[in-house]
Amino acid sequence: MKKSKIFSLLAVVATAFLLVSCGKKSSSSQKTTTITVGASAVPHAQILKHVQPQLKKEGVNLKVKVFQDYVLPNKALANGDIDANYFQHIPFLKQWNEKNKGNLVDAGAVHLEPISVFSKKVKNLKNLPKNATVLVSSNTPDYGRILTIFKDAGLITIKKGVDITSADFTDIASNPKHIQFKHSYEPKLMPQLYKNNQGDAVVINANYAVQSGLNPITQSIAIEKSTSPYKNIIAIRPNEKNNKAIKKLVKALQSESTQSWIKKHYKGAVLPVESVK
Repeated sequence: MKKSKIFSLLAVVATAFLLVSCGKKSSSSQKTTTITVGASAVPHAQILKHVQPQLKKEGVNLKVKVFQDYVLPNKALANGDIDANYFQHIPFLKQWNEKNKGNLVDAGAVHLEPISVFSKKVKNLKNLPKNATVLVSSNTPDYGRILTIFKDAGLITIKKGVDITSADFTDIASNPKHIQFKHSYEPKLMPQLYKNNQGDAVVINANYAVQSGLNPITQSIAIEKSTSPYKNIIAIRPNEKNNKAIKKLVKALQSESTQSWIKKHYKGAVLPVESVK
């Protein structure tokens, strides 16, 4: 009887030990880290949602918060309301930091959205008439890339020694056709201005163009070259540089499979960073 009781007791203890061990292992395997990333609706939020399943397998619960403008995402990040954002290029981030005494940093580039010129009046940028009116958004960090498009078309020249990433329309050296650049519009309004046949030409960011059903590759009269330095990045606060979840996010976005998906899904309207490094 004594031996039987001892064996029964040992069996109970062993079973309890196994259950506790299994419980610990299960709890550990299910441990996840949640991060919230602010993004523009198109293409940024779409690309983030594409990598959600992959990140879930790696223990990262990715939440996407969509913003409809270029003002709030950096404020939300600086205030700690989100863990990262994905909507901007480095010149924009640099200017925002300077204006707002911020210290947000680049955690990695993902894609390029080539800015494009649309027109219902001419089929080629070079054919713009004298005194043509070109409508441009109020997003000043984009002015250098716009000037580059017009320079490459032979319509203007830029003053010597100007850093194109911080240039504006006062840096135009010559403008033989006296093209007028009007730049007082919100970026998200540009597609509607084009559809309403405003101005002789309208410059539109790719995210707003695609979101409104426009294809920069097939419908624009001029498009930014893929060698542009305006790659879209993941931005973070400096103290998040070693955040493992953020690193997994960037790795997933820069992975060959995601970059290939970007190329196929957007058909050239959004270019994967691997093709513009």
